[in-house]
Amino acid sequence: MTDHRSRFLRLALRVEALRFGQFTLKSGRQSPYFFNAGRFDSGVAMAELASCYADAIDAHFAEVDLPAFDMLFGPAYKGIPLATALACEYARRGRDLPLAFNRKEAKAHGEGGSLIGAPLAGRRVLIVDDVITAGTAIREALAIIAGAGGTAAGIVIALDRQEAVDPATSRRSAAETVALEHALPVVAVASLHDLLALAGADAALAAQRAQLIAYRDAYGSVIGD
Repeated sequence: MTDHRSRFLRLALRVEALRFGQFTLKSGRQSPYFFNAGRFDSGVAMAELASCYADAIDAHFAEVDLPAFDMLFGPAYKGIPLATALACEYARRGRDLPLAFNRKEAKAHGEGGSLIGAPLAGRRVLIVDDVITAGTAIREALAIIAGAGGTAAGIVIALDRQEAVDPATSRRSAAETVALEHALPVVAVASLHDLLALAGADAALAAQRAQLIAYRDAYGSVIGD
């Protein structure tokens, strides 16, 4: 497992953004684990998280000759602090990237509109979010970027649950569906596969592995070790 994946998962466990138990998801499924990016709720945690994001992005785009993206976009709401923290991390590394995000509801007074931040027109925009569940928020972000004259260059998320939207008809995950529909790379800092690898290597997490495997076999987009 690459360093940024392990660092991210251990950070998520430490701040309890990643928890084990029995959780009812929005889909109605009973999951043995739950991820909540809202628990990255301190400056130190957000800085560490942004470093993991940046390492995952740089590793994915390492072989691209030209910059794959030149702007960051954070979909409301959790994408806003994530994209902001990532912009700060890239500035720390010597790359100053423009940043924008959207409001859920357009503002009729002041500067008005639904967008805040740098102009999107002419930019290659990387969308920054926590997860892709049904893909609705990402599709809205793609429409906003295109409507403002920008071009989506990819999507980065914290955790890919690698979970099929409807296992009865397809084992394709929401992230895979979005990537195929829009011909865009979807970069995950870590995935269920990485969580299983960590649980297999860490005695403190070994008790969780059987339930994770059972859940993956029932709903996962990938089956088998």
